[in-house]
Amino acid sequence: MNIVVTVKQVIDPNLPPSYIDLDPAGKRIVSPFGVPPVMNGYDANALEAALKLKEQHGGKVTAVCLGDDTSRATLKRALAMGADAAVLLNDPAWLELDSAGTAHVIATAIRKFGTPDLVLCGRQASDTDGGQVLYWLAEELGLPAVGPVSKIESVEDDSLTLQRLIEDGYQRVRVALPALLGISSEINEPRMPSLKGTMAAGRVLISGWKAADLALEPIEPKVELRRLAIQVRTSSAELIEGEGGAARGAALAEKLHAEGLI
Repeated sequence: MNIVVTVKQVIDPNLPPSYIDLDPAGKRIVSPFGVPPVMNGYDANALEAALKLKEQHGGKVTAVCLGDDTSRATLKRALAMGADAAVLLNDPAWLELDSAGTAHVIATAIRKFGTPDLVLCGRQASDTDGGQVLYWLAEELGLPAVGPVSKIESVEDDSLTLQRLIEDGYQRVRVALPALLGISSEINEPRMPSLKGTMAAGRVLISGWKAADLALEPIEPKVELRRLAIQVRTSSAELIEGEGGAARGAALAEKLHAEGLI
């Protein structure tokens, strides 16, 4: 089974809000100094699902990432986890693309190395939470899309049986291959790269593809990304003094009344 997994490098979503910053144009979140970006969590779930399918049914897993030169770190992690090949799409003109433009570039790259049996994407990215690229990608490739997928129940020669999350449970869905799946975190726990895999991935030279390599003309965005703003909230606490519980309770009541809360 030939599987392509899309991965994205993102700012660590576990960072405190005070660490988050924007670029001078206010259109992109940038990684704080000394804090490395990470592979998008849902994409790690998608990669793990692909690796399990390869282990069970054979085949090849290719990781594809659109990003700047630093995204090689995320692709090397994908290789260390067990991916067979990695492709970086790193033309500077692509860094400001909207979801439709991003999908167009990725689809063009996928078609360059052959139509896969399966494309796995994370259900959304933690930096934007857009969740749109995978559906644009399915449209570009002419594939049926199912998401968010929480389980792959069975694999046949020409189809998959899946569990698709809905508001009050899940739907059991059968989809013909080739297909595109949007993977959710309920499906698995991504493996940690082995030491051997990490050392081998570190020696891999990942070349980047530019617009000329894909014969792509400049892409006009369908959506304009406006200036972003980050609101950082702070909280504080005040210790209520008093002799005994009754006195502290009375003091607390007076304080709440003074603040107009009771």
